[in-house]
Formats: sequence, structure tokens, C-alpha cells
Amino acid sequence: MRDLYRRLGVTPDSDNEALGRALEACEHRTLRRDAEAALSVAEHRREYDALHATLGDIGRLRARLGLTHGAHWRDSLADDFSCPADLAGSHHEALMRRLSRAALAHDRWRRWRAPALGLGLFLLGLALGAAACHWLLG
Repeated sequence: MRDLYRRLGVTPDSDNEALGRALEACEHRTLRRDAEAALSVAEHRREYDALHATLGDIGRLRARLGLTHGAHWRDSLADDFSCPADLAGSHHEALMRRLSRAALAHDRWRRWRAPALGLGLFLLGLALGAAACHWLLG
């Protein structure tokens, strides 16, 4: 579906007068015919506005998720409600950094747990031996 408001250069809250001027200035016959059919009748415009709002929400959601159409969709009807990817507000990158740090810490722990356990047992044995010697000799 086309974003008739964007293609006509008006906002969805434009009054009928501004919309009429935009329709008169429109040089694309098919676009003008579609816009007149969808926006000139009050009931049709309410239905179009509801659908327009839903498609706008979907476009913003896709942008928030970092989803955009491929290059072959640019400037086509499918791209009218797309927004540029909004990666600034995305938590994906931060989550990936945290997961990477956790994986590195886990790998480090697995690599050092056997030597650390061996060293710990050795030191425990040494301490027990020293205590036994102190108790036997003391």
C-alpha cells in the first residue's frame, strides 16, 4: 500500500483544504486518482487513516528491530512505511557484548578450574600436614 500522505507531501492531520491543494498539484494521474478515492470521502479517509496508523506502527517496529527491506525494494510500494533501522535504541548490541563477556569468563574458568583445583588441594594438604606436624610435635 502506498503512503498517500507522504507521496502527496502532506501530513495525516492535514485539513481538507491542504489535501485539496496537494491533489491539484499532483502530476501523477494514478496517485491522484487513488488519493481522491481514499481521502476525499470522510468514511474512506477514516478507514485509510486506521490502516495508515497500523502500517506506520509496523514500520517503526521493524526499524526498532533493525529490519529493513533489501536494496531491491527501495523506492517501491513495499517500502512506503519502512523507516531506517533504529539501532541506537536497540539493546541487541549491548546484549551481544554481555553474552560475549560471559562466554569468555566461562571459557577462562573451564581452562583454569583443573589447575586451580589441583593447587587448592595441594595447599589444603600442605595446611593439613603442617597442622598434623604441629599437633604431633606440639
